[in-house]
Amino acid sequence: MAKSIQELLIEKSVEAVKSLYSSDIPASQLALQETRKEFEGQITLVVFPITRFSKKSPEVTGQEIGAYLQEQIPEIESYNVIKGFLNLSFTDQYWIAVLNGEIAHNDFAVFPANGKRLMVEYSSPNTNKPLHLGHVRNNLLGYSVAEILKAYGYDVIKANLVNDRGIHICKSMLAWQKFGEGETPASTGMKGDHLVGKYYVVFDKAYKQEIDALKAEGQTEEEAKKNAPLIKEAQAMLLKWEAGDEEVINLWKTMNAWVYEGFDQTYKTLGVDFDKFYYESDTYLLGKDIIQEGLDSGVFYKKEDNSVWIDLTAEGLDEKLVLRGDGTSVYITQDLGTAQLKYDEFKMDDSIYVVGNEQDYHFKVLFQILKKLGKSWADGLFHLSYGMVDLPTGKMKSREGTVVDADDLMQEMFATAKTRTEELGKTEGFNEEEKEALYNTIGMGALKYFLLKVDPKKRLLFDPNETVDFQGHTGPFIQYTHARIKSVLRKGDFKEGTAVQPEKISSYERDLIQALAGFPGVIEASAKEFSPAQLANYAYEVAKLYNKFYHEESIIKAEDETVRTFRLQLSSAAAKIIAKSMNLLGIQVPERM
Repeated sequence: MAKSIQELLIEKSVEAVKSLYSSDIPASQLALQETRKEFEGQITLVVFPITRFSKKSPEVTGQEIGAYLQEQIPEIESYNVIKGFLNLSFTDQYWIAVLNGEIAHNDFAVFPANGKRLMVEYSSPNTNKPLHLGHVRNNLLGYSVAEILKAYGYDVIKANLVNDRGIHICKSMLAWQKFGEGETPASTGMKGDHLVGKYYVVFDKAYKQEIDALKAEGQTEEEAKKNAPLIKEAQAMLLKWEAGDEEVINLWKTMNAWVYEGFDQTYKTLGVDFDKFYYESDTYLLGKDIIQEGLDSGVFYKKEDNSVWIDLTAEGLDEKLVLRGDGTSVYITQDLGTAQLKYDEFKMDDSIYVVGNEQDYHFKVLFQILKKLGKSWADGLFHLSYGMVDLPTGKMKSREGTVVDADDLMQEMFATAKTRTEELGKTEGFNEEEKEALYNTIGMGALKYFLLKVDPKKRLLFDPNETVDFQGHTGPFIQYTHARIKSVLRKGDFKEGTAVQPEKISSYERDLIQALAGFPGVIEASAKEFSPAQLANYAYEVAKLYNKFYHEESIIKAEDETVRTFRLQLSSAAAKIIAKSMNLLGIQVPERM
């Protein structure tokens, strides 16, 4: 396989230091970067690490290295030195060869299987309510990270751990028993997850009324919360569930079935999928064997009340309860057991948990415990922590019914996409079915891009009105650019596999080719940092560069046939890379608009 220009530059720079300064510099100490826009050049070599061998100023060192490289590498047309940065410009023929060669090749940006298996766990919904905006960010992030890692050569398992038991589901069940009058999704026309979520809110309202009544009788708020009849009934129902009470189990199965059917519809609309489902009802008793293992090895210790703890103060954490005195599990108990279960089943090299940053401490504790227990696979665990999603109106609260429901949000996105698209007249020649598909593509593209273009660690403010815009840093802008390119290719009657050699190219063509050539590096960086944001921002840069090229250069009407064919070929390559980038984000791109 031929060396890339970057590999050749590093190799020849090492040679230059040896030849000019009789010194050996490790290749790892040399850094290349894209030349900053305000300077002439396309690739920049950072000269500072070489000055300790040259014993000369960065400017003089840069000039000497530049002269050596230009002599050794015919593709370098010119160079300039700005302080400690050597900016290299490459010939038009080099960039033409890049487009005709590596970019046009079928294997471009296709990474071979790396032999490693990796699990990405995301979504993790509760079965007492429908999915909301926070879940949307979680699902889109998890799905996209999984797709990017697949593209980078991993064998990826997409997993979903469903929180289908506990006091929260008992609250919905109890409220439905008391106030539901036999309602079902079929009888109400409501999605099952919405119906169950409705009763979670009903419980909370009735519970608050009971608390207020008890406070009026003289109880403190804390006492009233504990003594309210509804919460006592919910706790009793949970105990019955854990004891296998037939009536409670049957109701639980019925209402969870409603929820799963609703979730499936939401996941389908959202465009995410899973290879493996885990259920907390199956895993909540796991982990007790691990607790015993930790006691036997001295990693855990017992207190007088028989509760089991671990001391992590030396690791900058604190003492952590891992099993209650009565022998019942806490969350960390079952998470230890589930982690072991997943590894036993799939033997994966790495495992990524996509969970909001409010759980940062929990995962530090979980991973540290597994390391102390000597689990060989614990070093491969990673918490992909992401920031919360805020709304212009403030924070979301599930039990008060103030969340932004995922289904409602997606419907709003479709409606906004329809309005904006029709206002701009971008549906000419479409029948009604094609229009609906286009609104869906644009609406979902707008939503997904807005949530994925931001670094996962950052908190973000979501305003639906900002997302559906055909200009600016948005999904629809990139989608429209793809449709524009496809229109150019149709009008130009372009046939794939046509490679031509124009005598020269413009700066707009060169900049676009350079950006396209960077696609494999962007996939690699996105995979290594578990960050779809890098790929999202790359797709935007390519779309911007294509639009500059489109506005500044004649494509179909170019007078020279070779130039015309070359520009169509460049357009085709841009469309492919935009589509691949967006598909890895879970976003479709339309063929026409």
